[in-house]
Parts: sequence; C-alpha cells; structure tokens
Amino acid sequence: MKRELGLARCGLACCLCSENNHCSGCNSGLCPDKDWCENRKCSLERGLAHCYDCNHACRKGILSKIKPYGFTLFVKRYGITTLMDCLEKNEQAGIQYHREGISGDYDDYEDVEELLLFIQTGKR
Repeated sequence: MKRELGLARCGLACCLCSENNHCSGCNSGLCPDKDWCENRKCSLERGLAHCYDCNHACRKGILSKIKPYGFTLFVKRYGITTLMDCLEKNEQAGIQYHREGISGDYDDYEDVEELLLFIQTGKR
C-alpha cells in the first residue's frame, strides 16, 4: 500500500491501485479522464478537495459504483485515517482491491452498509 497516495477525489483508493505507476492522479492536471470526470469537475466547482468533503448525498459519476461510494461514505463517518488504517490491515490480510482488471473484494457488495462493515472488519 502506498498510503501517501491516499484517495482520489471520488473515493477510489489510489493508495491500493495497481495502476498507480501509470497514473498521475486527478489532482495532477494530467489525468486522461479530467475532461469528462463528473466528480472532479463538481468538487473543483465547489472548492472541495474530495467528494467526502461535500455535505450532499451524491451518487453521480463514479459514486454510482459501490466501492468509491462506500469509501467516501466511510470517510464521512469515520475519517480518512481510519479508512487508511482499515485498508492497510485488510491488504495485509489478503483482501484485494483489484483481482483481475478493476474489480476486487470491495466490489462484491450491493448494500453499502455491508461494505462499510467489511472495510472495518475484513470479514464477510
């Protein structure tokens, strides 16, 4: 885990991403998705560093997917340090952010509360 990479604006875990050698991140201005990323555009317009800094209950853009939405909600409830601690502990226990492609163990949920519990405990 590269903890210093933290989270993208939308809640994707840059710190765990296997693509981070090819990605400059959404704040670099070099992101290939910067022109169409709804979450980046919205957070910049609102003067926010991350979607988790926003008070709106939003599911637009990539937040329509369970993993980034769950990570964003987790930070709103418990804080970024707690999320990073849980992700690091889970990675050490073998929980995978990406298995093949972009899906991983955190994507196996439909209910966000179950995902939040999984993030906290590392148990299904």
